[in-house]
Amino acid sequence: MKLKSASRLLVATALATLSAHAGEASISIDTTRTGHKVSPLLWGIFFEDINLSADGGLYPELVRNRSFEGRDELQFWNLVSRSDSKPGQSSLDATRPLNAYNRNSLLVKPGGGCVLENPGYWGMNFVAGDAYHFQIAARAGDGFGGTLTVQLCDASGEVIGSGEISGIGTQWDFHSLTLKPSKSDPAGKLRILIPEGGEVSLDMISLMPAKTWKGHGLRSDLAESMDALKPAFFRFPGGCWVEGDDMAHAYRWKETIGDVASRTPLYNVWDYTATHGIGYHEYLQLSEDLGAEPLFCINVGMSHTESIPMGRMGEWVQDSLDAIEYANGPVDSVWGSLRAKNGHPEPFNLRYVEIGNENGGANYAERWPLFVKAIKDRYPEIILIANFWEGSYPKDPMPEIVDEHYYETPETFMRKASQYDSYDRNGPKIFVGEYAATKRAGQGNLRSAIGEAAFMTGLERNSDVVAMAAYAPLFTNVNHRAWNPDLINFDSSNWYGIPSYHVQRLFSLNTGDVTLPIDVRCEEIPQPEPRGMVGLGTWNSHAEFKDLKVTAPDGTVLVGPGATHGTDGWTLVGDGEWSAGDGVLRQSVEKPRIRALMGDKSWKDYTIELKARKISGREGFVVLFHNQDLEGRTSWNIGGWDNRYSGLGLGDMDERKDFSVETGRWYDVKVELEGNRVRCSIDGEVIHDFTRPALTTRTIYASATRDSASGDLLLKVVNTAADATETTIDLKGLATSAARATATVLTSTDPLDENSLEEPDKVSPKKETFAVSGASFARTLPGNSLTVIRIPAGKH
Repeated sequence: MKLKSASRLLVATALATLSAHAGEASISIDTTRTGHKVSPLLWGIFFEDINLSADGGLYPELVRNRSFEGRDELQFWNLVSRSDSKPGQSSLDATRPLNAYNRNSLLVKPGGGCVLENPGYWGMNFVAGDAYHFQIAARAGDGFGGTLTVQLCDASGEVIGSGEISGIGTQWDFHSLTLKPSKSDPAGKLRILIPEGGEVSLDMISLMPAKTWKGHGLRSDLAESMDALKPAFFRFPGGCWVEGDDMAHAYRWKETIGDVASRTPLYNVWDYTATHGIGYHEYLQLSEDLGAEPLFCINVGMSHTESIPMGRMGEWVQDSLDAIEYANGPVDSVWGSLRAKNGHPEPFNLRYVEIGNENGGANYAERWPLFVKAIKDRYPEIILIANFWEGSYPKDPMPEIVDEHYYETPETFMRKASQYDSYDRNGPKIFVGEYAATKRAGQGNLRSAIGEAAFMTGLERNSDVVAMAAYAPLFTNVNHRAWNPDLINFDSSNWYGIPSYHVQRLFSLNTGDVTLPIDVRCEEIPQPEPRGMVGLGTWNSHAEFKDLKVTAPDGTVLVGPGATHGTDGWTLVGDGEWSAGDGVLRQSVEKPRIRALMGDKSWKDYTIELKARKISGREGFVVLFHNQDLEGRTSWNIGGWDNRYSGLGLGDMDERKDFSVETGRWYDVKVELEGNRVRCSIDGEVIHDFTRPALTTRTIYASATRDSASGDLLLKVVNTAADATETTIDLKGLATSAARATATVLTSTDPLDENSLEEPDKVSPKKETFAVSGASFARTLPGNSLTVIRIPAGKH
């Protein structure tokens, strides 16, 4: 089964239903009245070091593994001997480090001469005539007195730029060159030729383009792609990156400032070592360069697996106070003086600090007040943001803003457009800090963007309570997708925005500052009945399964016990290691999102029975059902959330019960599906008995605002139907004289259309003008489209 073809079948089924209902709609806007003010910080961006978005992306260091940290073996460098009789050798050496923070260097014994080669992040982008700064720390050992030859090479190995470094002494010292390639190549590489004799130690081997965005050390095209979004705020640096899998790998901002050679590299939760070339200071500088409010997310003393004891929390609270002083303190303060030394004497004016990321429960609730008291006592002007996680947020003391995260199907986002209509206006403001359609979204298709756009109309309509919102994640290197989809995709030389990028930009550039009353009349479309494949899975655990049986209501066996005797017939998803023996199917890698699926997408009512046990790891095991494609996540997670809960994941809704799995114990697992009812049992005891309510989506979602500065009326309309919808738009109070309005439309011929490096503008906005000659006019809204209408001042 192919992922994309499965997605197409599901979306086609859903859209066929929508097509049957699409036709006509009406939108009424009262231009004589105003609603609430739109939050000036409504649309922003969120950056996390995920998908090689910093190293290998926004941070333009071309050398991969420049400091030899993070691994016990040499990575991303290749040594080629120039003499068969006297081969060269290299090894990591921690006996004489460059400094206390950069422990490893590369000890090279060149023998008869050798070449070190680094291809960068799937190729180095060289532009003919541009300057590139090369720097290396070197120390000569016994018998070495030669000259290093540094070469820029194209993909074929042809030398297109070179220089020499000599005078290497017996103590660590930095040496530098400026090189200009004679030709362009996005797949270039760096070579260092080391002459024969003796030995030499190398460290911090760097090659950076001289041209960076605003001269502040960032890759220009990627920074410009962010700037084009005109973000009102910039949340950094994460994300799960803030927490780390354990406290030893949690983000510590103090280790990311100052001389890059003295920053402590850190193994990233997303499976690579981060150089911290973009550190706390650079994030603040980037916020300033973007004209965006910086929003710093700091660790709350909790990781994915550990929490700092309460008696030792002082260090972590102090870190938050020191971070604020670094950003805002006077130049004669301890941390403010260091900011000035690092090149920015003026304060960065940090006003927003988030305490933790996706943290919850009792541990978070008791740590939250420690930070609030300490920060508010010293910096009462700082606005603090709490996490909404596991269904709640801390209320003592009450947060000013709470951060909610959503990763859903496009249709779920459509239904969530009304989520904040009845939200308590006397409670905390809302920060939708992370959201994206991640299910049935491909690598970022039009349909997912349309679902998000519908949701965003609800955020804008409710922007008296929704203060901020940001899509996530922002970036991915196309060669390293740890998460999917991602707003901006890039390789060594180019980038493109997925359709959601254009949605974000259209909303940001057409916000308005006050809402207008709006009424939308359209079709309500019922959700298709649940159907789909069965599956088994794990999340950060090693588990085994046997005696699987799936039966239809009439007793027909859909899947027999032999299914666990091997991997034949299963579609394996994720980076797992599946094997079988003695009738047992096992998955032995402790990584997230590992699944095996089989069956038919048309299966509706059936019963799943099996035996399952956990062998090792942080969590238990997963049983999947009613999955239409390989991205589907309709499932029962047994021993999930660090082995604390049994959880049903049903798309729009979840149900959790306290439950832990015992390692090594076989459990009898049963799932009974009948219509919208899901009944789950373990060892004969019912854990979940849940009936999904009937759900609908609408064909039309809309919001209306006014830009007070220009007087323009701004209308955003989303058509979720498969076909065009004839829509009457009534503007109460609009003058009747003729004027030219603009309509910017984002759509495509296929809801699953995606952009790519080869077709970056396949799904992109198209702008047109049209006449508005009265208070009412008609528009044909294409199927699966976002239309932004701007009616100029003087018409209302």
